[in-house]
Amino acid sequence: MKVAVIGANGQIGKKLVKLLHESDKHEVRAIVRKEEQASALRESGIEAATADLEGTVDHLTDSLQGCDAVVFTAGSGGHTGADKTLLIDLDGAAKTVEAAEKVGVKRFIMVSALQANNRENWNDQIRPYYAAKHYADRAVEQSSLTYTIIRPGGLVNEPGTGKVEAGEQLERGSIPREDVAAVVFHALQEAHTFNRSFDLVSGGKKISEALKNI
Repeated sequence: MKVAVIGANGQIGKKLVKLLHESDKHEVRAIVRKEEQASALRESGIEAATADLEGTVDHLTDSLQGCDAVVFTAGSGGHTGADKTLLIDLDGAAKTVEAAEKVGVKRFIMVSALQANNRENWNDQIRPYYAAKHYADRAVEQSSLTYTIIRPGGLVNEPGTGKVEAGEQLERGSIPREDVAAVVFHALQEAHTFNRSFDLVSGGKKISEALKNI
């Protein structure tokens, strides 16, 4: 399976690209915003393309040609305002869904946020971010794609444990970015995650077991 990773220069994206690149099951195309980022990836032997999530759907379509799956793990970042959150985390995600459908991609994985589906549980300090994630997830759910929406808790840079908890209504918790990338990797071909969405935090189950029991 050839997997396009949107947001490949982000912290989760980098870890996922590495997993896919080293896998004997998949090929990866890293999608980044800047040509210098793409050049650095190519120098390390990774296929890369550029796309601007504030650009056109057609430009995104060009970057996804020939791919079987798309992972959206891009974000405007915590240092930007609500305007960029709207343009990247919401509209950028929605345009990626449109582009995936246009090129015939079937598999789509969205990295969202814990309880983005439940307004009553949104963090008041970052409500615009949660609103963006909420409606981006809806765009995925309403598409023709075979989707999985993964809603991780607080992201940390600790080493992954390979143990998680996945489900519909989890208590707030944290999870290493390394484990989120591993869950995305496992979910690509795990049929039990097809057309499903779930919260994700650190826990006591192996990733493969957790995904089979959501």
